[in-house]
Amino acid sequence: MLLLFLSSAVFMPSAWGQSSSSLGVVVEARNITLPAGTLAVLPCNSPRMVWTRDRLKDRQRVVHWDLVRSIPEYSVERILDMSPGVKERVYNGFNKGRITIPKTAFTDGNFSLVINNVGAADRGVYSCNLHHHYCQLHQSIKIQLNTTKSARKEKRYWDGDKTVFVVLLGSSVVLPCVNRRPLWTDGQQEEQQQVAHWDWQPPGVRPDLADRLVDLYASGERRQYGPLFPVDKMSVSEDAFSVGDFSLTISNLQPIDKGLYSCHLHHHYCGLHERRIFRLMVGPPLPPPPLVPTAAPAVPHALPNDDPSHNVVELERPRVVNVILPEHRGHFLQQLGYILATFFLLAFIITIVTVLTRRRRKRGLEYDLQRSKWRGHVTDHGDIALDATELKVCNQEHLNSNYKNNLLKERDMSKDRNKEMDGKLWK
Repeated sequence: MLLLFLSSAVFMPSAWGQSSSSLGVVVEARNITLPAGTLAVLPCNSPRMVWTRDRLKDRQRVVHWDLVRSIPEYSVERILDMSPGVKERVYNGFNKGRITIPKTAFTDGNFSLVINNVGAADRGVYSCNLHHHYCQLHQSIKIQLNTTKSARKEKRYWDGDKTVFVVLLGSSVVLPCVNRRPLWTDGQQEEQQQVAHWDWQPPGVRPDLADRLVDLYASGERRQYGPLFPVDKMSVSEDAFSVGDFSLTISNLQPIDKGLYSCHLHHHYCGLHERRIFRLMVGPPLPPPPLVPTAAPAVPHALPNDDPSHNVVELERPRVVNVILPEHRGHFLQQLGYILATFFLLAFIITIVTVLTRRRRKRGLEYDLQRSKWRGHVTDHGDIALDATELKVCNQEHLNSNYKNNLLKERDMSKDRNKEMDGKLWK
């Protein structure tokens, strides 16, 4: 529906001059160009406009209230339901006389749920569901009910998704569900509510001055405007409402027929209003078919006699010559180019690998030389000999000299002492 609505804005900008709530929503828009003299069919189909003559349509309307509880576990419970002319049905015996909806719900559109003596078990999310099976319409309204023991905490607010009621325990509450559309309150006959009509807006004519072509009613009545329908210039199927096909057929299309055609479908009882727009353009007529030459009638030929030697004419047999075209030279050069390119690429890769390998080996040799220079060299027996050239010479001479001097001093001192002792002894 949305795509069709947007397409109408792209293809049919002038059609918006006709848009209004009374005309309905544009659900289809097309540009159609056909040659002059041909047959034009402007499609207008809607399965929802099929007339079934269902006199029991009131039984197709129903309202029901459901309760969704989250504690102690998630559960859905049907509270009650009601149809026109049928008394409400309450599913839980505990709720009989305590929960109800207005008896005039289907006449004034008020389907609000009244709960007396609210208890803790009434907490949950309530949904008011309106269904019209014949019109294929379904609506739902959700309301959350919470309870409290304090009158100061009673309130009503919107949580962004649904309305929330906080109600005092033991009091009464009304959960609103109001829908006063004619769909729920109007009970007229179906054939008086369904109508379809075609309008034509010639180029340069305002939308409000468009010509009415035909009015179609579900009861079978037709109102045709102008001489186009009586002469079968335009036509709509007789069983339009039984099959939902309101297509407009235009025969012997002429340039004067171009313009804006609109198909309007109204179902007042179901609240259905749709509009389809077609911009019809007429092109030049189709060229006449080429004349096909007719073959001359075969004239019987009388043979002079039955002698085959005189009557049989020897026809030359067709000769088949096989011609072998040589392969184009450019194809060979192209293949040769592919081969050379592959060869050069392979050679380039091999060269790169070789250069990288040599550099890696060279770096390894330099690293080994430096290592041997600083740490030593390997002897013939596999032992590592340190290079002593870089070793610093310890100042051992100075230490040894001092050590020697000390010994000499002690020896001299011992000699002096011996002499003194000898001298004393001699005395």
